[in-house]
Amino acid sequence: MSKLSIAYIFQNQQLLVDHDFKLPQVEKLKDDLILSADFEVIARDLKQNESIPSGYQLVPIRQLLQVWNKQQFEQASRAVQLLEWRRNHQFCGRCGEKTEQILDQFSMKCPSCGYSQYPRVNPCVITIITRGDDEILLAKNTRNKTMYSLIAGFVEVGETLEEAVRRETKEEVNIEIKNIQYLASQPWPFPSNLMIAFRAEYHSGEIKLEEKEISDAQFFEFDALPELPFKGSIAYAMIMHILHGNRVADETKEWL
Repeated sequence: MSKLSIAYIFQNQQLLVDHDFKLPQVEKLKDDLILSADFEVIARDLKQNESIPSGYQLVPIRQLLQVWNKQQFEQASRAVQLLEWRRNHQFCGRCGEKTEQILDQFSMKCPSCGYSQYPRVNPCVITIITRGDDEILLAKNTRNKTMYSLIAGFVEVGETLEEAVRRETKEEVNIEIKNIQYLASQPWPFPSNLMIAFRAEYHSGEIKLEEKEISDAQFFEFDALPELPFKGSIAYAMIMHILHGNRVADETKEWL
């Protein structure tokens, strides 16, 4: 009998786990993505017409933030991001030939022209903005009916992280900020981002919404906050940092 491997098996952004949120152990298949040198950990996609094994369920990755610790979630995050990378780089971006996965590294290499494509991470800035000693700026995305979060967006080509913080704030809520300080970072597999956290202070301007993205934004007093991001997200950790002085790294170290 073949040695069983611990498997991250995904369908879209859902992971196959049992009712105790434990991963299955399966026989390795030819096309599995190898995540450990000893072949003990693999990842694969669950096909649309493939049945779910008895005793298992598909759980959205975001839900696992509530039941797994940081290390467990980051391992699953890494697996889903690598599968997404492999799925999107099956052909050479230079000459169009079908690529081959290199087993001793995460690389999709073209056998024709030799061009290698490696996993990519999209840097995003996320900023908590304070005004005075007892107010923070929270914004509600147009896709979310109740939850408020922080100003965030992708870093553009040619700009620094601090420039991205200023630009995103100006674009989304039309205010100027000062005293930008780095806080922490968090891998975020939706689909393959690195969230880079900053804090800043309000400087000037009146809130004016970018209505395509933001449905509401206000400065809220600490004792009158709306519905917040879920525990485990870096946004939640940043808010706890401002409210209680907790280090962001400590707040995301162990979620349970």
